[in-house]
Amino acid sequence: MNAVVEMNTPPLDAAAILAEARARTGLNDFGDDSLPERFRLAVESIKQAGMDAAGERAAVENCLWLLTSRLEFFEDRKRYPIGEEQITAPVFATGEPRCGTTLLHALLSVDPNGRSLRFWEVMYPSPPPGLTGEDDPRRARADEDWREINTKLAFWLRSHPYNDMLGEGLPEDERTWAFDFRVMTPTAWWRVPMGMKVAGLPTDAWAQYRLHKMMLQQLQYARPKKYWVLKGFHNARLDAFFETYPDARMIWTHRDPVQVIASRIAMVAELMEGLSGHVDWPAVAKQQLAMARASFEATMTHPLVNDPRIHHVRYQDFVRDPVCVIRGFYETYGMAFGADTEAAMRDYLANNKGDRYGKFVYSTDMIGEDIEALNAEFAPYRERFGIDIEHRKPA
Repeated sequence: MNAVVEMNTPPLDAAAILAEARARTGLNDFGDDSLPERFRLAVESIKQAGMDAAGERAAVENCLWLLTSRLEFFEDRKRYPIGEEQITAPVFATGEPRCGTTLLHALLSVDPNGRSLRFWEVMYPSPPPGLTGEDDPRRARADEDWREINTKLAFWLRSHPYNDMLGEGLPEDERTWAFDFRVMTPTAWWRVPMGMKVAGLPTDAWAQYRLHKMMLQQLQYARPKKYWVLKGFHNARLDAFFETYPDARMIWTHRDPVQVIASRIAMVAELMEGLSGHVDWPAVAKQQLAMARASFEATMTHPLVNDPRIHHVRYQDFVRDPVCVIRGFYETYGMAFGADTEAAMRDYLANNKGDRYGKFVYSTDMIGEDIEALNAEFAPYRERFGIDIEHRKPA
């Protein structure tokens, strides 16, 4: 890892922060000529949060962490033949948020034949982990980061108990784009009191997947070859996704849209309150409903949703018997589902109860819309994927 020179914290100014990142690392190549302008837009977005001086200092140091990581990441690609790594037949779990994809990912990840991203790796990707030992200090550093996150956002463990894996936790694919300043996820920005930035930054699906593949190459380099087991939200980017990973195999869970929307409203609102100290629940509900509508529309209209490389499953079946559903996925693509794989998955289920930090509570009342009208609106989606309307017991 490159030595980092301690310098004074610059102001919340894009040019000054970029210069400081170069000075701290002694490196200049961000790997993308468009990064400085995109970063400028991200800084302008951060400024709109109206933080005090302490908040802005935290934002600056957070930017520097991401930028110095990026400089070191691209320096590694010059130093080692990382770009020659082949990413072969990766497995992806996908679906709308709150559709069981995190449990699905966790179960897929315990197959001894696969390899998954780990938070400590994407938070501190340089040098390639294959060049260091099991006692890599980045593991402990990420564990401490996650203890900080879980202290600040303790309620998040109710909706996302997997956060107790700390640095060994399983990041979503979108986390690999954090130092590209196209997304601003809580797992990269928890120290900055500005809430969640879920839209408004420039996106480029092809560029994002190229960077995602680079990250997989970085983390696979000098390690035993295994297929990747990953999770992300890919339904609106399937063209770029399959262009980048033409031999990918995807398992996609589908759930009653009304329950999806209510659950994501509750989770996002709690996160925003924890990150910034306040939340406008009606505004979050309106925002999440609009985002969900756009996402379901993308699923209903994209021709690649019917691609044979995608295995569609119902959330209700997955919840009823997750191992059986996963076995069906393996069989569809001729993947070996041995006794060791099944035992690892059943052991995970036995030792990681979903309500181990308390029950996550939400209600369709949080949506603020006529529920019967929403059920009618999403009827074509339910019919296409064989989804039943969920009738949940009152909280």
